Amino acid sequence: MRITAVTCVKNEGSFLLEWIAFHRLLGVTDFLFYSNDCTDGTDQLLDALQARGIVRHLPNPAEGRNYQMEALKDAKGQDMIAGADWVWVADVDEFLNIHVGDGTIPALIDACGNPQAISVNFQFFANDDVDAYADRPVIEQFTRSHNPDLWCGETAIEVKTLVRADFPLKYYGAHRPFFREKLPKGKRPTWTDASGRPVQHRFLVAANPRRIRRFPAAGSRKFATLNHYALRSLDSYLVKNDRGDVNRENRAFDDTYWRERNDAAWEDTSIQKYLPPLRSEMAALMADAEIATLHAEAVAAHIAKRDELLAQPEYQQMQAQLRAASKLPPQEQALIEALGLEPVT
Repeated sequence: MRITAVTCVKNEGSFLLEWIAFHRLLGVTDFLFYSNDCTDGTDQLLDALQARGIVRHLPNPAEGRNYQMEALKDAKGQDMIAGADWVWVADVDEFLNIHVGDGTIPALIDACGNPQAISVNFQFFANDDVDAYADRPVIEQFTRSHNPDLWCGETAIEVKTLVRADFPLKYYGAHRPFFREKLPKGKRPTWTDASGRPVQHRFLVAANPRRIRRFPAAGSRKFATLNHYALRSLDSYLVKNDRGDVNRENRAFDDTYWRERNDAAWEDTSIQKYLPPLRSEMAALMADAEIATLHAEAVAAHIAKRDELLAQPEYQQMQAQLRAASKLPPQEQALIEALGLEPVT
């Protein structure tokens, strides 16, 4: 089975090897990376990995600000996609946690009945008061999240989607594929959640703009969850804020994004079953002296960027604001205030 992972990166060099090693454990056979404007050696590390046949690395073709969608449009025409049995579109802070069989993507596909698409709900992992960046696996460091059935007062939580080669594709979205318009009912793709149940009709046909890329998470994660480490350490979050993201070139800072993803009410260490083989896979990659050196340089660049940012008053203020921010999501805080309740401590 050929499984191709597609992702966009900018200044993610210190996190690349863990993500690649982890996805190789899941059964990903091919990696298609798009990078843009890297200053931490991400592009050099990807080039070295490409020279060894581990990934394919292309410059992001975007001319405007929508880096991810332009890359996905380009990816559709790449032979690595055309030759794949399945395509997985994800970011370097997202880890597919499979709860069935041997913990691989083929096991998830079998458990879901081999549909044409499988959408897996996010679980957002909190910073959990980790200030300092450490060159250790992310899945080892961060173990607390919101209640996985409820996020920011919403039962519907975003998804990412595995797509089979025969899906009647119009285009890949970052969270889900879209099929061709006016498909007869009998021609619509078979599409399940991560419990193997058919997705809701309105999600399937993208009929509800508010639910175009999400559906209720309760009962939907029997076979898999998508662990999203959007915050990581406070150091790394400051660097991430400086970098911007793949969809917005210049994002004005406030603490809403942080607070929405920093709910540490739930402990979940289930992904750590992958840690022993992950360490072995990462060690195998770093047994190559050049790869190890480039990784170390990316780590040093990440730390140097942190130091550079914290020499600036605005980033000192940002750091203090995030440390002091409420652990309650803004929506939950507003509800407590509206009801005149005291938050539980």
